[in-house]
Amino acid sequence: MANLEFCNKHDMVAFLEKPEGSEGFNQILDFLNSTHIKYALTANPIIYVSLIHQFWKTASASTSEDGKMKITATIDGRIKTLTEASIRRHLKLEDSDGITTLPNA
Repeated sequence: MANLEFCNKHDMVAFLEKPEGSEGFNQILDFLNSTHIKYALTANPIIYVSLIHQFWKTASASTSEDGKMKITATIDGRIKTLTEASIRRHLKLEDSDGITTLPNA
């Protein structure tokens, strides 16, 4: 398995405003602003670098009893488990059945 490391270029927030000079991207910005992933792209919670380092230092992937993948890590001495369902819930991705249509922005 690859050695997982923290990278400062990950976990950046998307900028979905329309500044001057971005006219060529307005249609893309309209689409992203109207999709169910907007919150996941724009949420900007306070995340401490030390916690990210702890996560990557202790993270391991495994399969749960129901056959789904999970990531387990120890952060501040507490075991945390991430699943697809927990990520969807916290990022407000209410599309567990998939997407059947795209919005017309």
